[in-house]
Formats: sequence, C-alpha cells, structure tokens
Amino acid sequence: MKPESGQALCHVALASCLCVATVYMGVFESVFVEVGYEHYAEAPVAGLPTFLAMPFNSLINLAYVLLGVYWLQRNVSTPGHPSEVQRACYLKDVFASMALVYGPVQWLRIGMQTRPTAVLDQWFTLPIFAWPVAWCLYLDRGWEPCLLLAIECLSLFSYGLALLHPHGFDVALGVHVVAAVSQALCVHRRYGSNYSRMYLVLGVLSCVGFVVLKLCDHQLARWHLFQRLTGHFWSKVCDVLQFHFAFLFLTNLNTCQQLPPEGKMH
Repeated sequence: MKPESGQALCHVALASCLCVATVYMGVFESVFVEVGYEHYAEAPVAGLPTFLAMPFNSLINLAYVLLGVYWLQRNVSTPGHPSEVQRACYLKDVFASMALVYGPVQWLRIGMQTRPTAVLDQWFTLPIFAWPVAWCLYLDRGWEPCLLLAIECLSLFSYGLALLHPHGFDVALGVHVVAAVSQALCVHRRYGSNYSRMYLVLGVLSCVGFVVLKLCDHQLARWHLFQRLTGHFWSKVCDVLQFHFAFLFLTNLNTCQQLPPEGKMH
C-alpha cells in the first residue's frame, strides 16, 4: 500500500471513530431519524438473519465497498512535481476510504434499525459530499491542508442543524449538494474537457436519481417494477454511480489541470 493510501485510510478511520464515539455518548439523542422497517418499501423476509432481513437493500451496500477498493488501487496522474501526484492520490484515497466506511455503516442501519446507526448514516453523508468541494478547491487554489480540514470540520459540525429542527439534516444535505455541484461547475469551466463534462452531467443525473428515488420509495412500490427492487434500492445504485462519476470527474480534472501559480504551491 502506498504511504498516501495508508495515511488516507488512517485519517478517515480516526474521524469515523470520533463520530461513533460522539453518537454513542448521546450528543445527538434528540435528532429526528426514521427507525423501523415500515419506512422502507422492501418487505422484510422472514427466516433470514437480521443483517439480510431486507436482502436487496442490504446487499447493495457491498457496492460501496467494492467501489472503494477499486478506487484505492487506481492510480491518478497530474502535471507537475511528484509531490503533486502524491497529493492527488491522497485526495482520491480519502474519498475511496469514505466509500469503504459508508457501505458498512448503511448496512448496519438497515440491519439493526437503531437510532445510533441511523444518526451515523445521516452524519457520514455530509463529509462525503464535502470532500469533492475540498478537492475542487485544491484544483483551483493548490495544496492547502488547513482548508481541507476546515471544510470537513465545518461539514461535520453542520449536522448540528439536525438538533435544531426535524428537517435540519435535509437542509444541511441540500447545502452540501449545491456546494458540490457549484464547485464542480466552477473548476470544469477552468480546467474541464469533454470527458469531464460528460462525467459531471452523469454525476448530477445520478444525484437527482438518488434523491428522487429515495423520497418516492413507497409511492414507487405501487408499480410492479419497484416492488422487489424498490426505489430505495435504486437510489443506492444511483448513489454508488454518483460516487463513481465524481471520481472520474475529479481525476480527469487532475489530468487536465494547469499548475496553480507559484504562490499557491505549498
């Protein structure tokens, strides 16, 4: 394993452990979350173990793990000094590590149906959407570790909105999505190619599918097509796809990127 890959995994693991500890200390005990199989259109299958009670909604989470493993072993190229390649690899590997962690967290939520796992599922979503923002700013401004850390900390703290209002998480997530798309459009205009445009469009379409299919899970279940493989399942397929297209978009921009001015190199 490359040093930057190990560093990325350690950083994500450390942050994840801090989040888990925070949740189990009861900090977010009053946050509104949906717990129970009735919130999913897929009917639990009697006789299966708890972690497979909703088999399709459970097994789809393996896709996040496979995606993370795939991108961890992928190389990334960028113009300039070898240190820039290492930094680009670190950014990629943090994102891949997030996918590795996110899959099991979602599976735990589906299988256990407890408040802590539901809170973790929500909370972990925010820094994942924040990381493309940080990556885009790196492409635009150069390597600023304090800025990357500040973005992720701000993202994590924004989950505090869920303590203030039942829809606080939805507001925070909406802001994250808008910020990610806005930053992506900004760097695409500066460094983009036809390929990055295609990846950006596919990523945004996948994001729309992720949101709409999840919100319409029960309504879609009235249609035969969505009774076994439900809207929630397909929303996770879209989520994995938007992850993948984000990787393709950002690594493509890494390749096309012009080096920032000397004053921005750190």
